[in-house]
Amino acid sequence: MSMEDFWFNAVFSLAPSLGVGLIFWFIMRAIIRSDRNERKAYARVEAEERAKQARAVSENR
Repeated sequence: MSMEDFWFNAVFSLAPSLGVGLIFWFIMRAIIRSDRNERKAYARVEAEERAKQARAVSENR
């Protein structure tokens, strides 16, 4: 067994684990980013609704 065979086998053995790890990382990154953007959008809508409610209350006084 030559040293070239050893390194080829080592890389070939680690490649599937690294591939699955990268796929997992991309999926988790996408989920976290979408959650962050959804929370920002929800906060913006909630702030607009609170402003509308405050305006309605101040107009009724």
